[in-house]
This record gives sequence, structure tokens and C-alpha cells, in this order.
Amino acid sequence: MEKRRQALSEINVTPFVDVMLVLLIIFMVTAPLLQQGIDVTLPQAKGKEMSPGERVVITIKKDGKIYMDKTTVTLDSLKANLSKMADREVFLKADKEVPYGLVVTLMGELREIGIEKLGMVTEPKARIQ
Repeated sequence: MEKRRQALSEINVTPFVDVMLVLLIIFMVTAPLLQQGIDVTLPQAKGKEMSPGERVVITIKKDGKIYMDKTTVTLDSLKANLSKMADREVFLKADKEVPYGLVVTLMGELREIGIEKLGMVTEPKARIQ
């Protein structure tokens, strides 16, 4: 009696499952790192530093006063000034005591005049070790 070999038609999924579990673990470990910053000491390099003329810093103080760079402005005059220079970098610094609604209103006005990129300036959280 001659035995004929038949091709094995079942797929071995064990290596596939092993690879998927390893990838799952890698993504679970790296996902929290993508959401929070890592403290590093950056190297120094030559490069073009952004001049103060290319950026605008808008500050909202605790009492609700709005400053453009270091000059007190109203919301209307701020819109008028920024609409002339929509290509500059805009950074927003708001006191943590400022009502959220005021910050959102200001951000909406900035978007309305065509400023798409807005940087939020914060202080790094102190870590106790």
C-alpha cells in the first residue's frame, strides 16, 4: 500500500498571533509617550531664530485685559492689527484664572480673521522626585 501525501490545507496561525501580541504590547507602551512630553536636554545647533517681528504674543491677564506683545488692546483693535499680519506666528498666553469662555472667544476671533496656527504657551509642570 502506497501512502500518498496530501497537502496540509490548514494555516498555522500561531506565529501570526505571536506577532500581533508583540505589536499590541509595543503600541500599549508607546501610546502614553506620544501624549505627554519627555524631558530632554536639547543639543545646540545653528539655525535661523525667529525674530520678534515674525511672531505675535497675545496675553490675557487675570482681570481680562488683552495685550498684544506688551501693548494693551481691545478685542476689536486686536482683530484690526492681526488682520494686517495674518502670516505671522501667533502665540496665546492666558492666566489660569481667566474664564474659559474669554479664551475661546479670542481663539474664535483669531480663526475668523484667518489665523490657522495658534500656539498655546504654558509653563512646564514641576515634578517632585
